[in-house]
This record gives sequence, structure tokens and C-alpha cells, in this order.
Amino acid sequence: MTQRSRIVGVGRYVPERVLTNDDLSAFVDTSDEWIVERTGIRERRVASETETTSTLAAQAARRALASAGVDASEVDLIVTGTCTPDGMFPAVSTLVQHAIGAGDAATFDVNAACTGFLSALSTASQFIATGESRRALVIGAETMTRIMDWTDRSTCVLFGDGAGAVLLEAVPEGETGGLDGLVLHSDGSQAGLLYATGPCAPGAGPGAQILAQEAHLVMNGASVFKHAVTSMAEASLEVLHRAGLTPADLDLVVPHQANRRIITAMADRLGLAGDRAYMNLERYGNTSSATIPIALAEAVAEGRLNAGDRILLCAFGGGLTWGAMTLQWAPIAHPALALGEPAAVGSDVTAD
Repeated sequence: MTQRSRIVGVGRYVPERVLTNDDLSAFVDTSDEWIVERTGIRERRVASETETTSTLAAQAARRALASAGVDASEVDLIVTGTCTPDGMFPAVSTLVQHAIGAGDAATFDVNAACTGFLSALSTASQFIATGESRRALVIGAETMTRIMDWTDRSTCVLFGDGAGAVLLEAVPEGETGGLDGLVLHSDGSQAGLLYATGPCAPGAGPGAQILAQEAHLVMNGASVFKHAVTSMAEASLEVLHRAGLTPADLDLVVPHQANRRIITAMADRLGLAGDRAYMNLERYGNTSSATIPIALAEAVAEGRLNAGDRILLCAFGGGLTWGAMTLQWAPIAHPALALGEPAAVGSDVTAD
């Protein structure tokens, strides 16, 4: 007998350093007006020299556990979606396991670029469905600023660093809700539209040796924009049909946060009012696989997600990859902890 899984904890962590559009304009041929008009992004976060994808992920994981009221020792699986790991190996998930004290958890990463969190979430849900896992941490974490070409204003203005996490567990017998629909797609023939340079990058050729510190993101912006709008809208309609739902049944859509115009165009195709598509990209930019879990944590903290709400998640990324998921929201025990412990009175420490 298969078991449905539900999200019972959420958490996000973003670095303290803020890089505004005006900051960028000091060394890139751009302006705040140019960036905001084309993307909706006003600022993004940048990891410090002492931070890595795994340290961001561990912080988000701790907050997801705190919001659920669950100890790390009760986690038996950690899956991280990332395309900017600390290194080739060990996996980011393995480093998180050690950092948070989840000694009994199995760990591995998945890479589907910006669709990575949905891929990780769908994978972890299968472990719960078969009974192989009771509680699973699913993380999306990235340090995208470390693969930016800071002379290319068409890409470097878009991305930021951050991490988000959710805690999954089986839906108790007799209760409803949880994850109820999923679709994932990919098209490797279009890989050259969005990729990061490296030994295996499209066109690199056999024997190419590109050092990790020289890797950078390459994107055909116009083509990616068109594919993103169409693919996310079609995947959303497909998963709604599978779940026996329509766009009118949705309480909130949490899409990949890549570009305000992409989200608006996708929402228009679904016939959704603007306020039903959650957006926080103006503060963080595109954090790749971290955008959806960061948005979920903030939506919970803001009171936008309530038990029983029908939610749609959708994403698009390099590969090309795309997908969508529907779920019925479960109660979060301590929603205020999703963004971290509140700062003490008189303290300069923030929840970030």
C-alpha cells in the first residue's frame, strides 16, 4: 500500500550581503530601471567567502525542522536539488546530514537546474510512498553568483544565492491532503539554450579542460523566456488535469522565481488573477532550485498558506527541464520559525 506525503515544515536561509541593482551598475553596463523593467528584480543575496551551498542548505534545513517541531535525529532521508554544489563530491546532502546531526539519514543530490527542487521533492515522496522513509528533508540550495560572468549584463543581473527546505512525512491514515499530482519533463535537444560551461558543456568537445573557477552560465534569454512561459503553463494544466482540478480550484501558485514577466505571462495563460501567483524575486532574483522552497517559507510566514489550501508548484530550468506539482497544504506547527529565530530586542541580528 502506497502512502501519500505532505509538507509539515518549511525553512529558508539567505546570505546577509545584499547586492542591489545600483551596486551592479557600478561595474556592469546596466541600471536599476533597465533591470526592474525587464525582470522585476531589485536586489539579490550573495554568499560570503565562508559560506557554501551546503552551509546555506544546512541553515534552511534547521529552520524547516524547527517549524515542524521535529529533531534532526528523526530524519531518515535528505535529498538536495542543486546545480552549484560545493564540489564534485561529497554530495551537499551528505554535508548537511553531518552539519545538522541527522546521523541516520540516507543522502544524495539531484541536478535538474532550476527544476531541481521539484525533482528532489518528487524523488523523496516516492521513498515515503513505498515506506522506505518516514521523514525526509528536501532542500533547494544554490550559490549561483559563483558561476556568473560579471561582464554579461543579460545574465549576471538575474541570479542570487540562497536555500530553502521542506520536511516531508507520510499522511496519517484516515487524513486527506498532501502531494496529489506531479509531472516532470525534459528536452535535451535544447540543452544549448541554457547551460554552465565546463568539461561536459554543449560544444565543449572531448578533452576540454575548463577549471571549475572558470565555469559560468550561458543563456539564450529570448528563447528561454518563450520556452519557460509555454512549458510551465502546459505542465501546470497537465498536472491539474491529473489531479482532477482546474485553475479556479487553486488558492496559491508558487512558481519558479526567474522573471516577473514570465510569471505574469504564465498566470495569464492559466487565467489566474495576479495575486494568486506568489512572487518574491524582487528581493532575491533567481536562486535556481532554491526559489520555490524559499517562496514557500516566506508565504507561510506571511500567512499566505493555510491548512487545506490547494497549491500549485511549477518550475523551468536548464536541460531543458520543467515540471509541476499540486498539493493540499498541511498545518505547520511553528510557522514563525520558517525564517529563523526572531531577533532579540535591541539586537542587530536578523532572521536571515
